Formats: sequence, C-alpha cells, structure tokens
Amino acid sequence: MNAIEGLLAEKLFAVLRVQEEDKAKNIINALSDGGIKIVEIVIEKPEMVNVIKEITKKEDRPLIMAGGIITQRQAQLAIDAGADVIVSPVFQMNLVRLCKSERTPLIMTATTPNEAYSAWKARTQLIKIAPANPMGGAEYIEDILRPMKFLNVIAAGSIKINDVSAYLKAGAKAVGLGRALYKDASFAEITKRAEDARSKVLEV
Repeated sequence: MNAIEGLLAEKLFAVLRVQEEDKAKNIINALSDGGIKIVEIVIEKPEMVNVIKEITKKEDRPLIMAGGIITQRQAQLAIDAGADVIVSPVFQMNLVRLCKSERTPLIMTATTPNEAYSAWKARTQLIKIAPANPMGGAEYIEDILRPMKFLNVIAAGSIKINDVSAYLKAGAKAVGLGRALYKDASFAEITKRAEDARSKVLEV
C-alpha cells in the first residue's frame, strides 16, 4: 500500500508542529500507541528533517508526510530523509515536477475553490483544504465539493477531535488534527486523544 492509499484508508492523520526533536519523536510515539499511523511533520526548522530520518528508519513506523515545504531544496532534503509524502502550503509547479521525478506523492494546500481547482488541474492526487475550521468547518468542505465532486480533498486546520466525523461525512477523504491531539497534554493523554480521534473515524 503506497502513502496515498494509506491516507485514504486511515482517513486520519496528525499534524505535528513542534520545534524540539526529542519532543517530536516522543509525541509521534504516543500518537502511534493511540493508533494514528500517519503523521505530517511540519518543517519549520531544518533540524526536523532529522526526525523524519530517524522515524523512517524504523521497521514498524507511521507514514511520514513532510509539511510546510515551499522550496525544491526543502522537498529534496525531506525526500532524501525518507518522507513518504510532501505537503506544500502553496501551489508551485517546480514542486510538482520534482516530486514526479522522485516518485513521491505531493499534496498541495488550497484555501479557496479556485486554488483547489488549480491544484486538481496540476494533477495533484490529494488537495489539502486548510485552514478548514476558520473557513467554515465541515460545511465549507461541502460548499467546495458541491460543484466539484471530482476533487479529492483532505481537511486540516484547527479541527477538533469531536468534529472528525462531520468532516468525513461532508466529503473529506481524510482529516488532519494538530494541537487538538497534543497541546498541554502528557504522553499518556496524547495516546488517549489519538484513540478518541480514531473512534470518530469508526463512527462514519
């Protein structure tokens, strides 16, 4: 099963935005214990590439998406480190070409219907709608998909655990949860939140 198939099957992924390597690895372990098998690591510091490299060396590991990728250099470093998917907050054809040549899936982020359509025209396999919650939540996903049912979208951005099922019912192929999973939480609590999020997927 490739990374995109895994994401479509799991319907849930974590979005990890932290600055410390050890903290990131510990959170990923806690999320994995709770059943989350896909993690997007947002690369805000070059050191976070080391986390990708270490996690992807493990035999029993989550799928790793490298997020926040804007430049080709960032993408290449993440791919070389073992990232299974590249996630970009912008639409950029250079990234499309690089990921195609490296045979690494690329997910581009869109906020508006026009951006989502442009990403689809570039043959992006999945389009990440973010920030979904501030834009109108699950209803916004419905609004985008109503005239463009051919789009394959995933949703992320300030989404609460209890709202996961609503986004899936609205048509999102998968839902990304960020700080709702790990903010102000012990590692045991992170695992519990991950389990709660998984249960919301099973409701759909």
